[in-house]
Amino acid sequence: MKPEIQSLVNQVRSGDVRAVARAISSVENRLPESSDLLKALFPYTGKARVIGITGAPGAGKSTLVDQLARFYRKHGRSVGIIAVDPTSPYTGGAILGDRIRMQEHFSDPGIYIRSMATRGSLGGLARTTADVATVLDASGRDLIMIETVGVGQDEVDIVRLAQVTVVILVPGMGDDVQSIKAGIMEIADIFVINKSDRDGAEHVEREIRTLQSLATRRDCWTPPIIKTVASSGQGMSELATAVGDYEAYLQRKDLVLNKSVENWQERLLEMLRDSMLDKARALFSDGNLERMATEVAEHKRDPYTLVEEIAAGVRR
Repeated sequence: MKPEIQSLVNQVRSGDVRAVARAISSVENRLPESSDLLKALFPYTGKARVIGITGAPGAGKSTLVDQLARFYRKHGRSVGIIAVDPTSPYTGGAILGDRIRMQEHFSDPGIYIRSMATRGSLGGLARTTADVATVLDASGRDLIMIETVGVGQDEVDIVRLAQVTVVILVPGMGDDVQSIKAGIMEIADIFVINKSDRDGAEHVEREIRTLQSLATRRDCWTPPIIKTVASSGQGMSELATAVGDYEAYLQRKDLVLNKSVENWQERLLEMLRDSMLDKARALFSDGNLERMATEVAEHKRDPYTLVEEIAAGVRR
């Protein structure tokens, strides 16, 4: 290993905030040294609790993450926050209003916040979210909270990364059954009804319980329903307790390793797809992609044979 990478690894492991920022920038921008860096950091991961926070836009995810981080800090836990935005995280205009509120934590060394862009990725996460979580885990954070971008029912990638997935719903967002019936409903380990001081909170709870009665999870866990008012911090203690209860359940049922294995099966396939796609893109330099597309559009070549040839080139 190069001495500069070993030095950065040591600094990250010591919790040095600037080193953590440099390491995250390296993996997020996929710099040449990022692969060696992640390989060196991985043996020091696996200790942090990773909590995924997902839900539709307007559900109050940022505010809830902010308040939950405050709760954990009061109890002496160090926290890393990965907030995924649909736009560039490097200009103030792209950062959501609720995200600005998290800046109050910037003077607290026990909280590290990183906002990152999806850069076109679907499923609620950025392509390198898992790598950023690896860096924060290796830096010694007790908890890592990942706030997804808020894309709706297809926002399910978080389940492959988080140990505990929290799905946030709110009353008064139209047809409740339609908005909560699929997609993210199936990945929830804990349901949160945020803004529960609004009319309709009881109706949302009844809808969730009706849906829960229709199917049983493979691990036989029944996700609890926690009511919160994140703007005032109400319900954070109950939510933290529910997170701990689910982890204890997995331990008691000896399901921790099984859940991790399932998650890694999906993540390994995703990593392989990314690697193969990068190699395929290298074949599209110098206008090759436009030329190939033109040949297919003009029916001079069929796309199926073409893709087979590209795949064969990637394998070589």
